Order: sequence, then structure tokens, then C-alpha cells
Amino acid sequence: MQKQQQHSTTNYKKTKKQKKSNEKEETINSEKSQELLIQAIFSQRLSKQFDYSKLNLKPDHKIRPIWICEGPENKFHIFMETYSPIYQSAYDFLVAVAEPVSRPENLHEYVLTEYSLYAAVSIGMDTEQIIEKLDTLSKVTLSDAVKGFIKDVTKKYGNVKLVLQKNRFFVESPSRDILRKIYEDKIIAAAAILPDPKEFTIDKESHGKFVIRTRTKVHQVEKFQKQTVTTTGIGETNNNLLIRTVNQEVEDDDDEDDDLNNIETLYSFEIQASQVEHVKKQCIVLGHPTLEEYDFRNDTANKTLNIDLKPTTTIRSYQEKSLSKMFSNGRARSGIIVLPCGAGKTLVGVTAGCTVKKHTLVLCINNVSIFQWKNQFKLWSTIDESRVVVFTSAHKDPLPKDEDPIIIITSYTMLTHEGNRSGVAKLIMDYIQSREWGLLILDEVHVAPANMFRKVASIKSHCKLGLTATLLREDNRTDDLYFLIGPKLYEANWLDLQQKGHLANVQCVEVWCPMTAEFYSEYLTANAQKKILFSIMNPNKFRACEFLIRYHEKQGDKIIIFFDNKYSLQQYAERLHLPYIYGDTKERERLLILEEFRKMGGKFSSVCISKVGDTAIDIPEATVIIQISSHYGSRRQEAQRLGRILRPKGGGVENQQAYFYTLVSQDTQEMYYSTKRQQFLINQGYSFRVLPDIKQYYEQGIKELKIEVLNLRDKQEELQLLEQVKKADDAKAQEEKDDDILASSSLTAWSGEQDVIYNSFNPNSVTTSRRKRKKAASSLNKTAVHPLFRNQ
Repeated sequence: MQKQQQHSTTNYKKTKKQKKSNEKEETINSEKSQELLIQAIFSQRLSKQFDYSKLNLKPDHKIRPIWICEGPENKFHIFMETYSPIYQSAYDFLVAVAEPVSRPENLHEYVLTEYSLYAAVSIGMDTEQIIEKLDTLSKVTLSDAVKGFIKDVTKKYGNVKLVLQKNRFFVESPSRDILRKIYEDKIIAAAAILPDPKEFTIDKESHGKFVIRTRTKVHQVEKFQKQTVTTTGIGETNNNLLIRTVNQEVEDDDDEDDDLNNIETLYSFEIQASQVEHVKKQCIVLGHPTLEEYDFRNDTANKTLNIDLKPTTTIRSYQEKSLSKMFSNGRARSGIIVLPCGAGKTLVGVTAGCTVKKHTLVLCINNVSIFQWKNQFKLWSTIDESRVVVFTSAHKDPLPKDEDPIIIITSYTMLTHEGNRSGVAKLIMDYIQSREWGLLILDEVHVAPANMFRKVASIKSHCKLGLTATLLREDNRTDDLYFLIGPKLYEANWLDLQQKGHLANVQCVEVWCPMTAEFYSEYLTANAQKKILFSIMNPNKFRACEFLIRYHEKQGDKIIIFFDNKYSLQQYAERLHLPYIYGDTKERERLLILEEFRKMGGKFSSVCISKVGDTAIDIPEATVIIQISSHYGSRRQEAQRLGRILRPKGGGVENQQAYFYTLVSQDTQEMYYSTKRQQFLINQGYSFRVLPDIKQYYEQGIKELKIEVLNLRDKQEELQLLEQVKKADDAKAQEEKDDDILASSSLTAWSGEQDVIYNSFNPNSVTTSRRKRKKAASSLNKTAVHPLFRNQ
């Protein structure tokens, strides 16, 4: 027995020694791995792909703003100094030919891609113009590799067009050889329809596959109508503004030696409407992306819609610039315009509709957006209300009895629904599918690559305009938009608009809230769903939220508190005695809550909202957002929520201050997701201040500013909350379903503004609400303003 014990003890010591040896070996291996990784990083930086010391600087490089460098995988990166005197001109050019990567305050980074160069050619730039302009702006001599890449990409674009004629799609090219190469592809050949000799003139050399037609090339001088505002003096009110309409001649980019009688031969073949997406994608793969242009002024087959902008409608410079990219040669180009939240994307869409003046179909993400779009068409344009048809599950306007053009506004869900439809719904869908649409506007176009929504690409429209603030998707399917809709035509710089007063100045703060010992103990042993609840219901996060609400209410601010699940939304709202809105909230209740929220001196200045408020909510009065929970690492949601407070507040540039707080439970998954979510905004030039210990701030604030935190003041209350969270089932941690959002209220009023899409910025005026806020803020002891909230 004693020998067995000794043997067991000996084995235990050997095992322990072996374990220590293994741990030591693992530590050594780990250290070696880290060392090798560091060496690899530094050796990479010393390798050719990071070594730009051999770039040939021009003698006058100091006056030129950009560097062009060849990076890994033959990508060409462009770095621009934003403090250059010619920054604005350089920015307008770069955003047209390259893809923005990061745009902080002093240095922008762009990358030349095939898609970005396709977009440049689509708006009228040619190969030599792009190379010449880049060379003019560059500090270094352009390499042959850069020039070769630009030439190889741009020469392919424009040779193939996708044309809609008589409600049928045709792939068209002036080159029979190029069309033959495309037709040889199996996917495209399967989508092709053989032409009927009785209907078309057949190209015999293509063995009956192609249609042949001729046309006279005419050098057209087109005119694009734009509105400009002039003032007769400083400090005038809007009523004294003189509105004048001018015609800007935009000449076609045809060669100057084109003769009016020059005959052009075109070859084409018809494709199935259901296969348009696949054909466009395959053309990109073959190196001949399709160009989509609509000569709407000379389209006599489709009737003209009686619509114009109202004389009082004014277009801001960046909106006009985005539209000029779409209509620069007098034709309407399909593509995407990217403008920040609050910058007036809807007005851009309305102006495009007023320019094309044909059948227009507008697609939105939910019912609230649908009614907002209808109100904006009525507000900005002269359209007869009877010509605007709303099509939702609960509201279906009657179709006009005549055949004159109309505007239909509906949602992606209504259009892609595959189930049974009511008689009225089927009638409207038949109308949509049987028409040639002059303009298809896709609001929040980033949702289009979703499987259920991408069917909209097959709608028979001459021109597609996508609008979004965040051209990104977490599934990396953004590139699909380039063949579903078209190239990116324009993208505004958020910081530039902020500096000019078109957007509010936002201070972004990430607040770290330490987990209490009891909550963190439960967090460590909980399942994935329960972990979410424990981190959201963290007492320190709750107290930080209450402190920020009380502080900003005392300053006269309007506060939105965002959540991603109903349980935490209800818990916070009920404990803080605040109203809340989520997918199941009744229409009338939503209306009453938001109307009261908008009032100065109303019953409450704060409102809790679920993810239903991420988009399609327009409350210009809101100045503060507190984000309690979010959809994992979604960068798009971060930008959308920030957009709720980007509307200009009035009262001059110095008063354009708003706050965006993200409350994060320390040492939880929220830390990782928060960093990922912020990446998009950081790339737009925003910076996040991090408060590592909010507790000391609100404890100090309670004393200095006399702000009392009433909830969870002792350990007993914390333990009671803990027991309540432990009893909650896992389903409580689930996010609000998108179905709840899509089925949300159809009343435009709940969005917060019935007649205004954004407030115009006037540096010489101060609104009544601003005076009240300043008066409320001045009532505080200025010396007691908390350091967290002092302007840096």
C-alpha cells in the first residue's frame, strides 16, 4: 500500500514537472511566434511594396497636393494633403476617379480601382484627361504602371450599352467583334433571345443572332437646369431671397470633328428581363462593363410628366454637384450618390425626378420613408398630388384612369413579395411590371444586394439612381451594387459639410462602464444570449446613462437613447420614467410621443427608441444620442444613428454642437464590437474620445452640478436588478426583428417632421429654440461646467 502511494506521488511529481515543462515550452513558442510576427511586419515595411524612397519628386512638389504610390496586389494608393490651397479642386477630381479609404482632417487616402475608373468614364472623363489631371496634381512622376492600369481599364468602358426599348432589354455595341465575344459566353448566350426577322433587320454575318440598325451621330448641346440663390444684402431672411433659374450649357463629349451626317452602325441582341443582373455581372467579368444612359429629352415614346421644382426650392452646392455628375452630358446616367444623413438626399432624388420628367418609381425601406418621400415631392415640386401614388400593405392610393405618367412610391418588401396579393395590390403590381420607367430611385440603396431585394434590378427602367449615406455592408457585397445599379457618381465629404455648417458638429464619446462584481461573475458563466443582457443591464452603465440624460436635459438638449432589444428598452425607460418607441408601439402613441418630444418646454426632453429609429426618423431638434446597445459590429448602424443628430441646428457655426455617446460595459464583448463599429466614422474623419472611468465623472458631477442620480444607489438595488435579469429568459436578449420595423407606422408625422426634410443653415439668424437652449444653459453656473462637456 505504501509502495503504491510512493509510486502515485512519484507519477504526480513527474506529471507536474512535465506540465511545467510544457507550459514553459508553450511560452517560448508564443514569444518566438510574436517575435517572428514582428520581424515579418518590419521586413514587409522594408520590402518594395512599402518602400517609396525611389519615387521621383518633381521640383515644384511642394505646391502639388497628392502622392501616388503602388501598393500590394498592384493597387495604386493616393494620399492627399487637405491643407493644400487647391484641396477642393483636387478632392472633386479624386472622388470621381478613386475610391475613398480614409478621410481624416489633414490627410486623405484613396485607391484607384476598376469600378472607380468605370465611374469616371461614365461621367464623361476620358483616359487622357484622367492621366493628365493626375499628373498635374501629383508630387511624383506617374509611373508607367499607373498609366498602363488607367488605359487598360478605361478603354473597355462605354463599348457596350444596356438599352431599354419598347419594354425590352438589348445589349448594344458599335463593334460586332466585341458583341460576338460577349455572346460567346455561356451565361449571356443562355439569356439571349433570337431576333424575329419580321420585326428587325438581321445582321447576316452574325448568323442571325444580332440586330443591326443605323443612326445619325448628332453633336448635341444639352442644357441642365439648376437653381441658384442670390442675396441682395447681408443678413436677409429667406423671404427676401431672389431665386433665379439659369441654364448651364453642358456639351456632349463627342469629338469636335463629328459630322452631322456621320452614320453610325449599331449591333445588338435582346436578353430576358429576368437575366439582366447576371448579364451585367458577366459583362464586367469579360472586361466590358455595360454603360446605362437615358436620353430622356429625346424620348418621344414615353409621355412627359408635368413636374418642376418650385421657385422657392434651393439646391445646395454639393447637391448640385452630385446632380451634375448624373446629368453632365444632358443624358441621365445610372449610378449611386452618397451623401451623409441630414444632407438632403431626398431633395436630390426629387430634383432628379423633376429633370427626367417621366414615369418615376421610388423604393424605400419602410412605410415611414414612403410617406416622407410623398411629402417631400409635394414640398419641393409642383407635382399634382393625384399623380403621386403610395403603395403599402395598409395604404394603396388609386391609380389614375388616364395613361399620363405618375410617381409611385413603395417599399422593397412590397415589390419583392412572392405570396398572394389582394385585387388592388395585384392591379398596381401589374401596372408597375408593364411600364417603362424613366427613373427608378432606390432609397437606402445599400439594402439592394440582399437576396430578397435584388430582384428590383430587373424592373424595366431607363435610369436607376441609388441614394445612401453608408455605402457599406458587413457581408462585403457592396460591389454587387455596381452591376445591379451602376457606378458611384458622387460622394460628399462629411467633415467638409460640417465645417460649412451644412451638418452639425458632433463630439463622439465612448464611455467605459466597469462591470460590478456580481454582474461580471454571472456574465462569465452565462450563455451567449444571457451575456448580452448582463452587459446591457450593468448598473454602472445604467447610472452613467441617467447622469448623461439629467445633465443634458438641464442644458436644454433633446436626447435620444438607442437600444437594440425590447427588454432593456422597457427596463431603462420604466426606471427612468421616459416614454419609449419600438416596433409594436401603436401609431397614435408614436405620434403623441414624438410631437411632445419636439416641443420646447414639453413634458419630456428624452425618448427611448429601439432599432426602429435607426432610419426613417427625422427629428432636427435632437442634439444628443446615448447608445446603450447595438447590432454587434455594424458600422452602418453606427453611422445611421449618428445621422439622427447631424441636422444643422441653426444659430451659426459655433452653435452646431451635438453629442454622440456609446456606453460600453468594460471587459465584455461590447468592447470589441464598439471598436469595429467606429471604423466607418473614423474613416470619415470623426474621432472618439474615450472615458475609461465614467464613475468619477458622474460622482463629481453630482456634487458640482447638483445632478442627482436616483436609480441603483445602493448594493441592494443592484442585487434586485441582478435577480430580475437572471430570471429573464434568453429570448429577452434577442434583437428586435426586422419584420417589426418593416411593419412599423405608416404615418409620416411620427418621423418628427411633416413638412421639413432639413433645416437650412443661416449664419445670421438664431432660431427661437436656440435662444431657449442658450437661456437654459446660461442659467447654470459657468464655472461649474463639467470638464467632460467643455469644448476642446
